[in-house]
Amino acid sequence: MPETPAAPAAPAVHPIPDRHGQNLYSVDTELQSLLALYLPEDLLRHLRPHLERLGGLAGGRLDELASTADRNPPTLKQRTRTGLDEQQVIKHPAYVEMERLALSEFGLAAISHRDETLGWKGRMPPLVKYALTYLFVQAEFGLCCPVSMTDSLTRTLKKFGAPALVQKYLPRLTSLDFDELAQGAMFMTEQAAGSDIAATATLARREADGSWRLTGDKWFCSNPDADFAMVLARAEDGMAGMKGVSLFLLPRRLDDGRLNHYRIIRLKDKLGTRSMASGEIRLEGALAFLVGEEGRGFVQMADMVNNSRLSNGVRAAGLMRRAVAEAEYIAAERQAFGRTLDRMPLMQRQLDKLRVPAEQARTMVCQTALALARSDAGEADAYALLRILTPLIKFRACRDARKVTGDAMEVRGGCGYIEEWSDPRLVRDAHLGSIWEGTSNIVALDVIRAVKREGSLPVLRAHCEKLIAEAEPAPAFAQALRDALARAAALAETAAREGGDVLARQAASALYHCTSASAMAWEAAHTGSAARLRWSQLALLHRVLPRDPLAPDALPAGWTAA
Repeated sequence: MPETPAAPAAPAVHPIPDRHGQNLYSVDTELQSLLALYLPEDLLRHLRPHLERLGGLAGGRLDELASTADRNPPTLKQRTRTGLDEQQVIKHPAYVEMERLALSEFGLAAISHRDETLGWKGRMPPLVKYALTYLFVQAEFGLCCPVSMTDSLTRTLKKFGAPALVQKYLPRLTSLDFDELAQGAMFMTEQAAGSDIAATATLARREADGSWRLTGDKWFCSNPDADFAMVLARAEDGMAGMKGVSLFLLPRRLDDGRLNHYRIIRLKDKLGTRSMASGEIRLEGALAFLVGEEGRGFVQMADMVNNSRLSNGVRAAGLMRRAVAEAEYIAAERQAFGRTLDRMPLMQRQLDKLRVPAEQARTMVCQTALALARSDAGEADAYALLRILTPLIKFRACRDARKVTGDAMEVRGGCGYIEEWSDPRLVRDAHLGSIWEGTSNIVALDVIRAVKREGSLPVLRAHCEKLIAEAEPAPAFAQALRDALARAAALAETAAREGGDVLARQAASALYHCTSASAMAWEAAHTGSAARLRWSQLALLHRVLPRDPLAPDALPAGWTAA
C-alpha cells in the first residue's frame, strides 16, 4: 500500500503581533474600575454600552479612519470653479466621518452643555466627557482639538456672553445634528504676541450701531474654518497693555450667508495633528461681537484656555494609554529566545517605567474632572483646587507623553518606526500638548500663579492629606507620602517668592507627582487594585525621592508591611 502522506503542519502563530481590532474599553480593566469609583452607579450602567461601542470603534474602524486622515491632510481651496472668492478647507472623507462620530454620535463637544445626551436625561458630570474623549483620542488626536475648543468656546460664551448673543448662537453649538451643529476655535496667537497677551496688536473698532470690526493677523489658528471663534483684540481707543484687550466672538458667516471679512492666508505644515487644519488668519474688518466686559478679555479668555488645558491633559493621558497598551500587547505576544518578552526582567522594568506616568495622568484626569464638577457646583475651596490641578496636569502629563510614546515605540522594534503602525503618529502628536495653550514654562508659572493669587497650595495639600488618610496604606508609605508632600509644598512656596520663578517647573513636577501618588493610593484602597498601589509607590520612589544611581533600587520593605 502506498504510504499515507503526513498531514500538513499547523501554521505557526504569526510572529508580528497586531492589536488592531481590540475593544479599547473592554480590555482596560483599570479604566472600568476607576469609572466605577468616580461615577454614580446608575449613570455608569447607562454609559457602558456607549463606552463599549466607542472602545470597539477606537480599536478598529476609528483607528483606520485616523490613519487615513493623517496621510491625507486638509487643503485650502481659494475659489469655486465658477470663480467665486469662497475659501474652503477641503477635508478628507475619513476626517469628516470622524467629525460625525465625535460631534454628532457621541456629542463630545456638546455633552457638558445639554440636558440630554446619549439617552441620559440630565446634565452629566465632566468625567463622562473626559472618559469618552480618553477612549476616542487613543485612535484620533487631531480632531480632539476642535472638539475641545468647541466645548470650551460654548462654556465661555454661556458664562460671559450677553443673553441675546447666547440665545442666538447656543443652539447650534449644542446641537447633535451633523448638518446643523457648529464648531468652535480660538484665535489668540500673533507673531509678536505669543503667550504675551499684553502685546496683542489686532485692533477692534466700534461701529455706530454698536457692532465691532476686527483688523489684524492671527498667526496660529487651529480649525481655521470653524463656525465661530473666540478672538482677542485691542479696542482702538482702549488702554495699553493687558487692560486694553477684549474678547470677541467671530462668526465665520454673516446672517445673510456670506463669508465674514477675514481670510485664511495659508494652512500650516505641522509635525503632528496632520488630520486637522491649522492656519494663518487675516482679519479685514471682520464683524465680531464683544463677549463680557470690555478690557477684560484675557480674564475671560483664561476660562476657555484653562478648560482647553485640562483637555490637553486628558488627551496626553489617552495617548500614553494607547502607547502603553500597544507595548504591553507586543510584550505579551512577541516571542524571543524561547519566551515572551513580558517574561524577561528588563522588559518588565521597561513596561513599569511606561505604566507609571500613564497611570499618574489617568488618575489626575479623574481628580481634576471631579474638582471641575465641584467648582461648577460652587463648593468651598473647589475652585482653588481646580485652579492648581489644571496647570499641573497640562504641564506634567503633556511632557510625560512625549517620552512615553517614544519609549513605547521602541518595544515594537523596527516595525514601531514604520508609518503603517500607530507609533510614529502617537510620537508626533504627543509633542503638541506641551506647546499649545501655553508652553511648559508658561504653564509651570501658572501653577505658581495659582499658589500666589488663589491660595491653592494649602487647599491642594489638605486634599492630598485627606486622600492619604482615607487610603490607609502601610504606615511607612503613608509617612513617606506626607513627608514628600510637605517638601513639595515648601518648594512651591519658595518658587512663589520674589525671584523664585526659576523653580517653577521643579515645584510643579513635585506637586504633580505627590498628588498623583496620593490619589493612586486612595484609588487602590477603594478598588482593591494591588497594581495601582504599586504604581503609586513607584511614582514616589522613582519620580520624587532621592536615589543612588549606582545602587540597585527596590521598594522599601516598610512600604508594603501592614
